[in-house]
Parts: sequence; structure tokens; C-alpha cells
Amino acid sequence: MKKWKIFLSVCATAAVLAAPAQAVMKKVGQTGLQFLKIDMSTRGAAMGGSYTTVNNDATSMFYNPAGLAAMESDVDLFVTHTQWIAGISYLGGGGAVNLGNWGTVGLSWITANYGDDFIGTQYANNYLGYIETGKLNVSAYTGGLSYASRLTDRFSVGGQVKYCYQHLGGNFIDSLGTVQKNEVSGLAYDFGTIFYPGYKSLRIGMTIRNFSSEYKYVEEGFELPLTFVIGAAMDVLDLMGAHDDALLVSVDAVHPRDYTERVHLGAEYTFMKRISLRVGYKFNYDNEGFTAGLGLQQQISGVLVNVGYAYAPMKYFDAIHRISISASY
Repeated sequence: MKKWKIFLSVCATAAVLAAPAQAVMKKVGQTGLQFLKIDMSTRGAAMGGSYTTVNNDATSMFYNPAGLAAMESDVDLFVTHTQWIAGISYLGGGGAVNLGNWGTVGLSWITANYGDDFIGTQYANNYLGYIETGKLNVSAYTGGLSYASRLTDRFSVGGQVKYCYQHLGGNFIDSLGTVQKNEVSGLAYDFGTIFYPGYKSLRIGMTIRNFSSEYKYVEEGFELPLTFVIGAAMDVLDLMGAHDDALLVSVDAVHPRDYTERVHLGAEYTFMKRISLRVGYKFNYDNEGFTAGLGLQQQISGVLVNVGYAYAPMKYFDAIHRISISASY
């Protein structure tokens, strides 16, 4: 019973953090490479981003790399597409290999497509005051290498090192036509743990994402969106004894560098290990809140294929849609 209280304590802590702190200024505009914060799993996105202790496949690399240690298959591959706001889209994916007692290794990647609507301009002595210099080449991507291992049957650790890059086009800096490239690149690191106290399927975890040194565009420096998360999850149907279905409930308390504290809540009901219905809610967001989605699983010639979809309405923008497909064997 004591271990069950641990889960309730984490939930209570998250609820307290969810209350908006009116006296605290929101720490906005302090970080760059914001695409590193985007949910890259349809399952995680549909569950409100509450995924620190839920993941047990290759998508763990985007949330808590320690989750790779719980991967049951030998190989897991996935690709996901996110239709973001303002015509922006993200394509991500990865793969992980279970090495048994040697742990689990994985590779992940994200590419950003900002569209072709960015037009460069240059000062000119005409009625407009400028001339167009053509479309800007704007892009961003990241690639990571992860490793996770079970130190004991209850405790797992994992880490990821990733290379991040962003290019925001070039600009003329003098009358000679000299072009300044506005691009940054460098390394960032993720680290996480997951602990099973021994009560049913309860697990508790923490992760630190996007730890790095300062990045710099010419003169102005900035930090990456460093985020600390602590969370818990449990299949609450375990309280009823043996069961075929599953009702997973998760909660994450989030401490970002560039905002006040947030809370992510999520739930997933899985019927006969074939169909999963997911809902979630993100507290203390300006645009985001409710999330939902579903997943379909089917065994095909010894390969488990999983197709997922996630939906997230936005307050001031069009809704966000995500689709993914994964294969494990």
C-alpha cells in the first residue's frame, strides 16, 4: 500500500504544479530551436505528452531514453509525420536494437520543413524602399545516438547525444553583396531514468532533455529548450487482478527553461492488444490543451505493425495532426 501512495504523491505534486502561478512572470523567448520540444510520437502526443514513463520502444529517444531498456522486441523501427501550424511540418523517425544483456542502442532524427514562403529583401532606393532577393533557404534537423540499460530488474538508465542544426537563411551585410549565413549547430544531451518500486505495473521516472552549451547567431546567443520532467504511470486495471485489456494512466510534471511549470496528463485504453484509444490534457499552455488519438496493432508475418494517429486542437491556430507507422520483430 505504501508503494501505491507513491503514485498518488506524484499525481498530487503534478496537480499543485498545474496551478498557474500568477505572481511569476512567464519565461518566454529565452530559448531557440523550438522544434526540439515537438511531440514526435503519436502515442505520446495523444496522451497529452505524458510519456516519460510510458514509452518502451524506439520513440523513447524523444522523451526518456531509459525507456529503450524496456523494449521487448529485437528491433523496432518507426517514422512519424507532424502537420504543425502555419504550414510547417516535421518528419521524424528512428530505430532501436535490443542487444540483450548489453543494453539497447538506437538512432533518431527529425527534419523540419518550414515551407517556401520566406522571401528575402534588401534595402533599395525605390518607392518600396527594398527589393526582393529571392526565397530563403530555411531548414533545421537533428540526429541522435541513444543507449539504455537495466542496471537491476527495477531500475533503468539511458542517455542520448544529438547533433542539432538550424539555418535561417542569409542576409546582405554591406554594399559589396557580402552574405552572412545565419546558422547554428552543436551537440545536445538527454538523460533519463525509470524505477519500478515493485507495486503492480507502477513506475516512476525522470528525464533531462536538451542540455547543451550556448548556441550563437553572429552576436546573439541563446540556450536550447532545456526541460526537466518527473512522471509516473500505471495500468490501473492491475488493481482488479488478471485482465486482458489495459487502462494506462500517466502524469508528468514538467519544468521547462522557457516557461512556468506545466503538467501533462494522459490515459490509454487498449482492447485485446489490438486497438488503443488515447486522451490527454496539457495544463498551463497558451494554445494547447486537450489531445486525443488512436492506435491499431496487427501481427503480419511475424512483424508487429502499429499505425497511430493523434489530434490536438489549438486555441489560435489550426489543429495539429500526426500520423505514424512502426514495425517491430
